[in-house]
Amino acid sequence: MICIKGGTVIDGRGKVLPGTDVYIEDDRIVKVGGTLDADENIDAVGKYVMPGFVDMHCHLREPGYEYKEDIESGTRAAAAGGFTSVACMPNTEPVLDSAASIRYVRERAAAVGHTRVYPIGAVTMGQKGEALTQMHELRAAGAVALSDDGHPVMSAGIMRRAMEYASHTGLLIISHCEEKSLAAGGQMHEGYMSTVLGLRGIPAAAEETMVAREILLAEELGLRVHIAHVSTRGSIELIRHAKERGVAVTCETCPHYFSADHTWVAGYDARTKVNPPLRTPEDVEAVKEGLSDGTIDAIATDHAPHHRDEKEIEYELALNGISAFETAFALGVTNLVRTGGFSLEQLVEKMAADPAQILGLDAGYLKEGGPADLIIADVDREWTVNAEAFYSKGKNTPFDGKTLTGRVLRTIVGGRTVHLLEETN
Repeated sequence: MICIKGGTVIDGRGKVLPGTDVYIEDDRIVKVGGTLDADENIDAVGKYVMPGFVDMHCHLREPGYEYKEDIESGTRAAAAGGFTSVACMPNTEPVLDSAASIRYVRERAAAVGHTRVYPIGAVTMGQKGEALTQMHELRAAGAVALSDDGHPVMSAGIMRRAMEYASHTGLLIISHCEEKSLAAGGQMHEGYMSTVLGLRGIPAAAEETMVAREILLAEELGLRVHIAHVSTRGSIELIRHAKERGVAVTCETCPHYFSADHTWVAGYDARTKVNPPLRTPEDVEAVKEGLSDGTIDAIATDHAPHHRDEKEIEYELALNGISAFETAFALGVTNLVRTGGFSLEQLVEKMAADPAQILGLDAGYLKEGGPADLIIADVDREWTVNAEAFYSKGKNTPFDGKTLTGRVLRTIVGGRTVHLLEETN
């Protein structure tokens, strides 16, 4: 039996227990508080003990793009960031649009993964937006949701049928909201900065048009839908009003949308290039408000690692994406908790309990009888991001060199330590 001694426990549902011991036996939490005999003690005095984070939107790149990332390196990076469960998107090669490809990811993760891995299947074959996948087969193989992330489903008719069929499987549709005719050729947010920099812009309406469509479909059908990587004030307002009407819509945002804005593109650093793009300071504030008032349900990383040759080039040619596992928690502490109006308990809910609940996973909470997936963190520790020290193959982060607050010290999955912070890292 393992005892994590004396830490402040946050259970993932708002309960805070200072100076509390947590006991682990095999892969379960057997007791929170009290005294039991333990074979191993882990000192957590002055630290926080929290449920492991659940990332409901990431890219592990395997199969097909292992030069960017693979399941082993990606889950190693996830563990370093405090994630014990990750759901990986299907835009691999081949696309995760068959039972065989879903099984491959699960079997590969079981063999080499450092965290639990939950594959997300494609909505359409090859993510081409035409023929629907065999959703029941994907579910039976282990898919936990469906998405054509990276490729919006442009046909409203196909999306409607996808939502109807998915409802019979119990799988959630996660929508990449991008109206391609509005976004086509865009490199960054359309506005003052794009004009100054001479880069073609992507208007907020490119996202908001599709958010509105998905809400209308969900409302008409009485079915649920989840909106990925929300980035604009308009999208948040649409979702807020839909929730007030009782529409079964949930959504997520990413750390870069509450930590950076379109002014970061000055200098043409392609590490700032992401889809949706970094928006205005007003949009950043709207994202923070949406997280605070519950309009935004979850924080996901959209971890999108790339090879150097795909990012260290002209801005127009660079691929979209940020390597995000290893900075997500610290960005939340630094830009949400430290700035006021957002508690550490809320951050844990948005990064653990709520995404787990949306996907229907037995994860994201800390209580007796629950899975021994948890982390120990120092929320006061300052550190400087060094992308070269990332466990991820992807070093593409605009936060390289930034000083952040909040560090994961230890990550435990199924009762086994999978990450222990090296003080030189």
